[in-house]
Amino acid sequence: MNIQQLEYIEAVSELRSFDKAAEKCCITQSTLSTMVSRLEKELGIVFFDRKTKPITVTREGQELINQAQTILREINNFKELVSGLKGELRGSLKIGAIPTVASYLFPLFLKEFIEAHPKIHFTISEGVTEKIISDLESRKLDIGLLSTPLDHPNLIEVPLYQEPFILFDSARRKVTEQTDDVDLNKIDVNRLWLLEEGHCLRAQISKLCSLRKERSPDWNLEYKSGTIDTLKRFVKLNDGLTIFPQLATIDFSMEDRRHLRKFKKPVPAREVSLVVHKHFVKKKILNELKNVITDTVSPLISKEKKVQLVSPV
Repeated sequence: MNIQQLEYIEAVSELRSFDKAAEKCCITQSTLSTMVSRLEKELGIVFFDRKTKPITVTREGQELINQAQTILREINNFKELVSGLKGELRGSLKIGAIPTVASYLFPLFLKEFIEAHPKIHFTISEGVTEKIISDLESRKLDIGLLSTPLDHPNLIEVPLYQEPFILFDSARRKVTEQTDDVDLNKIDVNRLWLLEEGHCLRAQISKLCSLRKERSPDWNLEYKSGTIDTLKRFVKLNDGLTIFPQLATIDFSMEDRRHLRKFKKPVPAREVSLVVHKHFVKKKILNELKNVITDTVSPLISKEKKVQLVSPV
């Protein structure tokens, strides 16, 4: 058994085809098939049912392939650790971020950051907190951009910034109206609209406003929005209100800015952090990512002396 054979069975498992797997591995189909057959004979276990189309993985084979994937990830981590010790930044980096961070943070720095590291292959994805945590645990992701604290035993959090929440009140027509900061406890929750379930931003605002206890039983419309932009449009159409993280508002038009109101102190806010597995080894690139994000965001968000950090879980 060797590393190449593990790579071959992983490729066949992923693509469900010996031809496509051979193409991915840059070898002939016959060579790949022979190497897989030799491994099956050596172990006494059949990985694939070749009679089905597409090829299926046997139950026993799947268990071994799962372990093979773990081994290959650790080998890749070992190689990248060596590169890091030599001062080199190369290899791959898989980053997952919650949508309410990704949509507004990545455009501020990502293009320049990627161009500055041409030897690193970046894979960027969006997902809800629960999915990103799961992928960090299984090492499918290297780094998560999440609202924290999570207090997860297998994850390390690297705080980046504290982002204040801002009220968006569509009924506020002029900048001169209601100039006082908003008392969080006096928000009309029957006009409040949130993102759909699964977004940690919804959970945070629900905690802030005690929705389950205070919302009227006559409230008869449940609108599930998946994005902040869609949520904003809906709120404006219905004279409603909602709460946004500050970075989501920096590109608002002058018209939309008229609907923004700050909260009274302590200002509700969320903490945004880089999150990695406790055995994460790519420390140099993590530190560079931290520095570029904090340098980028620092001039854009308010520095509040008194904040009320809201947990995402």
